[in-house]
Amino acid sequence: MDRGTGGKGQPSRRGVLGGAIAVAAVAATGATGGTAWAAGNAAGAYAGMAGPGETPALWREFRATPYTHPQIPYVARAGARAGARRLPRPKVVANVRDYGAKPDGTEDAAPAINRALADAGARGGGTVLVPPGRYRIDDVIRIAHDDVVLRGAGSARTTLHATKNLTELIGPYGSRYGGDKSSWSWAGGLIWLCPRSRWESLTEAIKAKAWPFEGWTGNKRDEWRTLTTVAPARRGDRTLRVTDPSALRRGDLVLLRLADDADHTLLEHMAGGGEGPEAYTWDDKTKLTSYVPYEWPVRVTSVKRSSVTLERPLPLDVREEWDPRLTTHVGALTGAGVEALTLEAVETPQSPHLLDRGYNGVTFQCAYDCWADDVVVRHVDNGFGLVAASACTLRRTRVEGRGAHHPYFCREGSHDNLTEDFRVARRTTPAPPGTQLHGINVEGLSSYNVWSRGEMEMGTFDSHRGMPFANVRTDITVENNGRHGGDASAGPLFGARFTHWNIRVTNERAGLMKIDGLAPYSATVGINEVREFDQTDVPDFTGPLHARLELYGTTGTVRPRNLYEAQRELHP
Repeated sequence: MDRGTGGKGQPSRRGVLGGAIAVAAVAATGATGGTAWAAGNAAGAYAGMAGPGETPALWREFRATPYTHPQIPYVARAGARAGARRLPRPKVVANVRDYGAKPDGTEDAAPAINRALADAGARGGGTVLVPPGRYRIDDVIRIAHDDVVLRGAGSARTTLHATKNLTELIGPYGSRYGGDKSSWSWAGGLIWLCPRSRWESLTEAIKAKAWPFEGWTGNKRDEWRTLTTVAPARRGDRTLRVTDPSALRRGDLVLLRLADDADHTLLEHMAGGGEGPEAYTWDDKTKLTSYVPYEWPVRVTSVKRSSVTLERPLPLDVREEWDPRLTTHVGALTGAGVEALTLEAVETPQSPHLLDRGYNGVTFQCAYDCWADDVVVRHVDNGFGLVAASACTLRRTRVEGRGAHHPYFCREGSHDNLTEDFRVARRTTPAPPGTQLHGINVEGLSSYNVWSRGEMEMGTFDSHRGMPFANVRTDITVENNGRHGGDASAGPLFGARFTHWNIRVTNERAGLMKIDGLAPYSATVGINEVREFDQTDVPDFTGPLHARLELYGTTGTVRPRNLYEAQRELHP
């Protein structure tokens, strides 16, 4: 018998772990991004991957109906600039050394870096260079202007050493839902990409202890106006009929706003419809119902008479009873990025669960078409955040050090984001009592997000209630030792069309990996054999789930191996 497989084609723990180690070794050689992962796979990093593989029926079905498949979401346009492989490279307009930043860590460099970023914004954009060195920062680094990129000399050569947390810098941040929780446990970053006016309104509210909503329509969700109402349409449509197109222009970033009705038919639709969602009790899920209306940012690509064409296909049906309309929003941050550096927080013990002080990494908020590339965060409470962020790309990112609460978090209605070539490294110190580890988090009606080509040495696929839907996790190796979170008032763990595709679970724990018994209208394809232990869940919905399971008990067999990349090839 091959050492990488067990009976019936089932991979052994040794085979799966060997694959994870091989990928780590490739990454350590200095190969980056897709090159490292492709090299690892080409070298047969995962034992038992040789051979032609098998194509599941689900893939053939999806190819025939890519925009409306009942179990697999269309995510080919996830990420910045509709998933573009090449990110913008704006010209260099500033060097932080010229503003007084010292690379030896002896003085606070945050004022110099923030002045350079502000000047780049005043010039209409550009790249701010951070040359090799170790820079002490005693404040938040704020990327607040369109088309501004903060670029180091490489994550191994430029380090920003953060000495303070967000509680010290801004103040305590309570929860808008009450209790003694710290919202820094899931919000904010020591590098914070957020439009200036939105950042100011958020931090003013926090200082005033008027705990805000964090999304596209302001602290009270009232900063919007109608551009036009929208006629009924179907999920997957890109062209809509509108009542009045006069306020719309090609290139505009607008919100599609869908409000729920008294019978919660919008929430039922997000869950796939049918007897389970219809029988579910929605009224007492007060946190979940606070997330509606559903707000989906999207660019207008064409306006012709009474028709409007959008950059991406509709994520949901558009029905009259949901009062559909295109609206304005608070100002967005677009075309901004952070690249080629490490953010290292001063090493402190991890805080008890939900009491994080805010040693947080990089967070995108009210951001669209923004990115991080070749960025490491170390010794953080929470690593990379997407908070009401859409169409952003996190590429070649890594979370390492003493252990994080949320290595990656995606919440408050974040949509169409791409996280690829990512790694959650094994913690360097034991977890203190009372702490919690989640993993790659998604919640709060967030939809059409992708996690692709990842290595998780710890954590889990943290579907954190709040009924996220239509998200994809593909081509990931995971030591499944984290736990999901989420209040009961936040409702179901999963909405419809979650897909887990080519997942390698090194400790054989089933929880949140094999989801055919949990998630409605979901697909689990190409996962090694797993079993239930530790945190075990039951489905939120009664009746048939209409979930699909294919190529169970295999590793590296499924073709295509990466669902997101295969969709890109179908629809480049």
